[in-house]
Amino acid sequence: MWYFLQAFILKLNFKPYFMYDFLIIGGGCSGLSGAMYATRLGLKTLCLAELPGGLITTTHLVENWPGIKTISGPDLATSLYDHALASGAEIKNEYAETIEKLPEQNGVPQFKVKTSSGEYLTKTLLIATGTKHRRLDIKGESEFENRGVSFCALCDGAFFKNKIVCVVGGGDSAAKEALFLSEHASKVYIIVRKDVLRAEPINGERVKQNPKIEVVFNSELEEIMGENNVQKVRFKTGAGKYSGQELPMQGVFVAIGHLAQTELAKQIDVALNSHEEIIINRRTETNVRGVFAAGDCCDTEFKQAITGSAEAVTASYYAFHICRSESGF
Repeated sequence: MWYFLQAFILKLNFKPYFMYDFLIIGGGCSGLSGAMYATRLGLKTLCLAELPGGLITTTHLVENWPGIKTISGPDLATSLYDHALASGAEIKNEYAETIEKLPEQNGVPQFKVKTSSGEYLTKTLLIATGTKHRRLDIKGESEFENRGVSFCALCDGAFFKNKIVCVVGGGDSAAKEALFLSEHASKVYIIVRKDVLRAEPINGERVKQNPKIEVVFNSELEEIMGENNVQKVRFKTGAGKYSGQELPMQGVFVAIGHLAQTELAKQIDVALNSHEEIIINRRTETNVRGVFAAGDCCDTEFKQAITGSAEAVTASYYAFHICRSESGF
């Protein structure tokens, strides 16, 4: 009898779905914080974490997480991951491919998320997809990626022991990358397009005091050159100390910011700003009912791990209210 029932189900292509209250796309600080809090609120929660921990895992030291004076990025990510699991959240290492908005049931939203391994239904959705690294788009960048060109000092810095490297970027991330690289490399250039390094004061002072680091202002790279690996770089002609010159260089670390990963949000007509970031309100709601967003993929001006986590926690609270309206709990 069971054999015939199975055959009938397969013939109809029937797939039994489990309905989640809250589904989170993204497993960084925001996603994991939201997962922990949502389960504490009693929501059936699934977190799809293609890269558990997110970009914080590429950060050498985190010194601005309240209550913890200093912690490595990987350790912070592990702590958040363990906390979410201990609270009862379900975490799957799957890549979300599509989102589909379904008709509401009894006034409650319905969404279907398809991943690399399956499909999931949920009443509410949190998009916490973060960002990806912005690229220089110059000759040699793609050709020498993983052969001297890197986007993560923590990941690759140890490979450049006693070598000459540069960090391209003018923000705090560039300063922190350079400081970490100075622990390995013999010389570190920070190549800044403008005339100021916009680092946090403490990191800016550390850069100034570090004898291995040289900041090159008003400068841009034109080309990354080499044979099998990076061997030198050429500067654009214009202002700057090394205008039009070539310098020996064995590593190029790109730290010029990030681009919001909001391709999934577009699929269900979530409103974006001119920078392709998701527009949210103080409740972290988007223009689509039942869809929330948190973290670096959003239009908030001040982006930090702690602010993204707070946004995700806020989202879980208002998702709880939507689910409660149906169940009465």
